[in-house]
Amino acid sequence: MSKPRKPKGRPVSGWLILDKPFDFGSTEAVAKIKWLLKAQKAGHAGTLDPLASGMLPIALGDATKTVPYVMDGRKIYEFTVTWGEERTTDDLEGEVTQSSDKRPTAEEIKAILGDYTGTIQQIPPQFSAIKIDGERAYDLAREGETVEIPSREVEIHRLTLIASDENTARFEVECGKGTYVRALARDFGRQLGCYGHISALRRTFVAPFGEDDMVPLADLVALEKIEDEAERLAALDAFLIDTGEALSSLPQIIINDDQAHRLRMGNPIILRGRDAPVSADEAYATARGKLVAIGEIGGGEFRPKRVFQG
Repeated sequence: MSKPRKPKGRPVSGWLILDKPFDFGSTEAVAKIKWLLKAQKAGHAGTLDPLASGMLPIALGDATKTVPYVMDGRKIYEFTVTWGEERTTDDLEGEVTQSSDKRPTAEEIKAILGDYTGTIQQIPPQFSAIKIDGERAYDLAREGETVEIPSREVEIHRLTLIASDENTARFEVECGKGTYVRALARDFGRQLGCYGHISALRRTFVAPFGEDDMVPLADLVALEKIEDEAERLAALDAFLIDTGEALSSLPQIIINDDQAHRLRMGNPIILRGRDAPVSADEAYATARGKLVAIGEIGGGEFRPKRVFQG
């Protein structure tokens, strides 16, 4: 019987909030961070198109278990729409499919924003990761197929026109999971009768992480010049945010070392004290400031679903 293969890399865990540069893919960014930190495991919480810049939360090690909680968080984007052309990809990368000489005024733009605020129905772009009969829409689009993508419900919490001139308009949007900003630009242009596409897109917030958490890729790459590996890795690790920060939207319980040991063995613990939560479908437990487990609370107990070694 062969021995299980030992994972390559360090068992480093935590979140690195990358300020992804323009023209750099999300998968490429994750691979670069994993290589820089010599991590065993890495993943991201929400793809950013290569032509988009800004926040790409990257989970390392045990933090990959908390990716769904960040994926579900609110997001804020700043984006620029260029009027006069609709494109296959709804951004600069695609070919022009419709054009118009009409240009909207700021007043005309502001007048339609209410139609895109709240819970709305949105049709994702042809070039998107939506699956159609088991295939990605962007794969079908690259083969020249035009597919019917059903609309879906998305939540737009806030939509603001920041500035506009004759040919462009700049917006900020705060939205929920699954919203396509490129689709907003497409639909704005169609409703205004002038067509439009995204010409700049930057993500500035993915709950619970903010702009102050972002680290430019150039700052991380610059540390490659440190010849001593231990010193270099320590400098890189200093940018990591604790895994538990991804769970700030859930109830938290603080436990002692004995309780932490029980949870890590997969056993429930009894919650005592009048301030202990009575029930919760999901909560997280910490000991000495470190994440121990995600679980449920009921019947005076915390029952672990996922455990973390700390």
